[in-house]
Amino acid sequence: MSTKKHANHPHLTGEHKFGDRIQLALLILFLGVWITDSFVFQYSTFLRDVVPDYARIGVATVVLIPGWILARKGMKAVFGTLRAEPSVIDSGVFRVVRHPIYTGAILFYMGASLVTLSIASAFFLLPIIGFYIWIARYEERILTEQFGQDYLNYQKKTGMLFPKLRSH
Repeated sequence: MSTKKHANHPHLTGEHKFGDRIQLALLILFLGVWITDSFVFQYSTFLRDVVPDYARIGVATVVLIPGWILARKGMKAVFGTLRAEPSVIDSGVFRVVRHPIYTGAILFYMGASLVTLSIASAFFLLPIIGFYIWIARYEERILTEQFGQDYLNYQKKTGMLFPKLRSH
């Protein structure tokens, strides 16, 4: 597998070499669709006439804040903490989901769509979520190669993008 390494973070196992570029391209495309639909042409925002502003903004806030927290804490755990040796990160937000940064990004896109009730941008969520599933699986192959059974055990108990519902 061709992976990108972070020179300042030798404890990281790597990621897809085009992952950051694809994320940036998806962000730009999403923002283009969202802005032109929500504020310029308003071709799929008719639900705004039915749903009050306080409801839209309230629901969007409930989605955006956890997304921001997951992404921020995930970034801090991955890039803000130096470890002597590479290891499976399974504490903090990584106890909740295996890819909190990606979950945070998905929740950002969802929240933005909810604020303006742009159906066009909501449909654009499908390829975005598909990309994050694809990139997460790619990285999980790298992590499984690196950490073997430790990572497989972590996978069993923790959801990929959304928490696993456990029966007690």
